[in-house]
Amino acid sequence: MKKKKFRFQWGAFLMFLAFGGLFLLLFGRIVYIQITGEAEGKVMSTLAEVKYARESLLQADRGTIVDRNGELIASDTLSYRLVAVLSEDATPKNSKRVRHVVDYEKTAEILSEYIPLEKSFILDHMLDYSNKEKYQVEFGKAGRDLSHETVAALKKSKLTGLEFVEEKKRFYPNGIFASYLVGFALKEEDEEKNINTVGKMGLEATYNKELTGTNGKVEFDSDHWGFVLPKSEKLIQPAQDGFEIQLTLDKTIQNFVEDAMKRVDDEYSPDKMLAVVVNPKTGEVLAMSQRPTFNPSTREGLTANWLNDAIENTVEPGSTMKMFTVAAAIEEKKWDPMAFYKSGQYTVFDKTIRDVNRTGWGTITFLEGFQRSSNVSMAYLLERIGDRKFLEYVKDFGFGQKTGIGLPKEVSGIILDKNPSERLTTTYGQGSTVTPVQMLQAATAIANDGVMMKPYVIDKITNPNTNEIVQDEKPVEKGRPISAKTAKEVRELLASTVTSDHGTGRKFAIDGYTVAGKTGTAELPGATGKYLAGGSNYLYSFLGMVPAEDPQLVAYILVQHPKLKTGEAGSEPVAKLFKSIMENSLKYMNIVPEGIETKETIDLKDFTGKDSKEAISLLEKDGFIPVLIGDGEVINSQYPKEGVRLAEGTIVILKSEGPISLPDFTGWSKKMVLSYKMLSGLDIRINGNGYVTSQGLSTGSNIGPEDPVVVNLQEPSEIYKEVEIDEEEESIVGG
Repeated sequence: MKKKKFRFQWGAFLMFLAFGGLFLLLFGRIVYIQITGEAEGKVMSTLAEVKYARESLLQADRGTIVDRNGELIASDTLSYRLVAVLSEDATPKNSKRVRHVVDYEKTAEILSEYIPLEKSFILDHMLDYSNKEKYQVEFGKAGRDLSHETVAALKKSKLTGLEFVEEKKRFYPNGIFASYLVGFALKEEDEEKNINTVGKMGLEATYNKELTGTNGKVEFDSDHWGFVLPKSEKLIQPAQDGFEIQLTLDKTIQNFVEDAMKRVDDEYSPDKMLAVVVNPKTGEVLAMSQRPTFNPSTREGLTANWLNDAIENTVEPGSTMKMFTVAAAIEEKKWDPMAFYKSGQYTVFDKTIRDVNRTGWGTITFLEGFQRSSNVSMAYLLERIGDRKFLEYVKDFGFGQKTGIGLPKEVSGIILDKNPSERLTTTYGQGSTVTPVQMLQAATAIANDGVMMKPYVIDKITNPNTNEIVQDEKPVEKGRPISAKTAKEVRELLASTVTSDHGTGRKFAIDGYTVAGKTGTAELPGATGKYLAGGSNYLYSFLGMVPAEDPQLVAYILVQHPKLKTGEAGSEPVAKLFKSIMENSLKYMNIVPEGIETKETIDLKDFTGKDSKEAISLLEKDGFIPVLIGDGEVINSQYPKEGVRLAEGTIVILKSEGPISLPDFTGWSKKMVLSYKMLSGLDIRINGNGYVTSQGLSTGSNIGPEDPVVVNLQEPSEIYKEVEIDEEEESIVGG
């Protein structure tokens, strides 16, 4: 048998060397990586972390804005953003759930019913993105800020491929409530494509930095599908919510203002209106509103005017300025109410001024002249005071200077004083300009026995993450332009304009309360620079305080160019505003009208730490009505606090431990219900204003913090028509 000759296979040998070399190279690389933990100069653990690390955003809430009692004015609420997934890759193979849009036609048709876009636009938009092989598509502003109800309805439609991304939306639950003060915030996209809520107007813009929170994050390891890997650690950086801003506004009084302005706006359709209410003892602004206005949630009604007219616009005050001219005369001992002067007209150099009826009322006393709002009487008073001395008082009352209310863009107004005629017209409020908050600040000196208080709207600012109070405003005295004796005399004089037969303020009388105030009718400059004349082309106003003896509220009301009925005076819509606002506010504050018998008052004792039964017995003995929260044996806290003087029949709330039995709230004031809510910690939801007429759960029900209780209140004016209520019931004397 012939032996086969061995033939060397060069091709096979070369392949062996190639593959063997590759194997040795790969094996060596693996050994190197295992030893060093590095690949391509990078640590493998870092590469794995980059691949599998995930980050989840913890979105911070924008800070809330609340009223003086903690009731909500602005906050963040949950909303949704619509995303339509178009790519078939979104649906895994063999998956029973379809995660992308299948029926474009049906999807466009149903979406058009829930978002403000036409079906044809939605369809073309989705098809265009699909043709470009885009993974998903959004719908701009129309697909954002969707409500929970809209999302729920779309989910029920069984459409495929729709995703709803949770977002935060700014929420203004009270609609047009103080909108030019509060302002609004909108979502904006920054340079890094992040969506943030940014204040654009009012307090939302002024305190945007304080209100804006800092987002947090959760970092974790996940697999390819995004699921958290076993034993992976989560690193949590908590979100820091924005600061809470508590205002001096009282939601109830603000609602009285808004309701009254709506009624007058509907009846008279004026070009403009403004109403501001202040506590003269402290300078706290309790309400501030203007017309036209807008809804901050939708911006509906917002025009080219973005100015808060109370601080950013000036007006000629008209005859309301006369109260400060008279105050200066009284302080300088130049006021003689029973002295006579010739009314009608007065000439200084080339300037002749006239009374409102041009011919005057003959020779009358200065008292009658003030009550009739005579311009000529102011001219003779200026002679007595001296124009330079008068201007000193104008400055002392704060005119021509910013009040420092704490809001941006405040203007100072202009006091004309270049020549004698300008100083003369300033005495009765023509030519020179002021802001409404300046008028209110000056009026606090008259209402507060000569002590002028700076107006302010921010009560305090709190960091909710630490409960630290970062800004705490207190009442600030701005000066003492007049004495307490002068202030009292001016109030009596102002009250006479309401009670006198020929007083211009007769329409402003309120049953049961003494009103002190001054009307104003200011001319309006036209497009040519000249004053408009005739008809209702005026700015009608009233600066008033109640009760006249010891004012608790001061209000400044402006109505510009109302559409008056035949025979109506311009003061009519102003009076309707003032009376409605003040009467409801005074009753809400438990300020007792005259003519109602007052009861003896007693200093409240301190019952904290005492036995519950003993405390109840002692309160009943003193004629009070004790209400116990909980069934514990020891009193932990009480409202009102020790030392407050209370009238017989006043409710006193005592707090102990244990289950809570619901009391009968019928007839309670809103203030008392809020106090009970604060002490008990119950979820009491107040519906309406005034006094309680009904409640959702019956008296004696055992409830906890998780059980909501709806309490219905009715406006004071309506209650007083229907039932007789003891005005002292549940009131705190002087509070």
